[in-house]
Amino acid sequence: MQARDPAAIRTRDPVRTRAGILAAARAEFSERGLEGARIDAIARRAGTNKRMLYHYFGSKDALYCAVLTEAYREIRQGERALDLDQVEPVEAVERLVRFTFRHFLECPWFIALLTNENLLKARYLRTLPEMHGLHSPLVDELRKLVRRGTESGAFRGDVDPVQLYISIAALGYFYFSNNATLSVIFETDLSSGGRIREREDHAVEMVLDHLRIKA
Repeated sequence: MQARDPAAIRTRDPVRTRAGILAAARAEFSERGLEGARIDAIARRAGTNKRMLYHYFGSKDALYCAVLTEAYREIRQGERALDLDQVEPVEAVERLVRFTFRHFLECPWFIALLTNENLLKARYLRTLPEMHGLHSPLVDELRKLVRRGTESGAFRGDVDPVQLYISIAALGYFYFSNNATLSVIFETDLSSGGRIREREDHAVEMVLDHLRIKA
């Protein structure tokens, strides 16, 4: 009796197969970049064959775009789950800062993907129609959050929500993307648990201090 092809068996569960390919591609792209990644290597990681990758995504570039889209969708879903509009403004800001910081900590592949795409001058990101729909709700939510804080007397009212989010993201992104070199420069292990907690608290305080009304 002829053995069945495992890859053929997996095609019976297209959702699972597609997710497996995306996970494998994310690992390959984050480790090797778009140019260094190989379809053969992604197929091996996913436990499938090249034919299935082309069946679901069409090309390596299209697969890379799908990985980028999913990466941004994942962080936006996490932000929505914070229910920022259900808590008072100061707590909402702290939740967002800590979530963003920890996302970079727990998802080093995300930093790698962003770094690679920036080296490419956002060549692929700018082509993705989903990006506006993923990011505009976040800007609207931050604008409402700042307004609630202003109305309660906790925040000043001249805060640009886009600038605010860039600053929140930068406080975590730079720390983790440059952790190795910063640890050497300052002769301390900035990847230790204590240093990371210290940095997270510092990030929260910096953002809140920026938002507070100055006497």
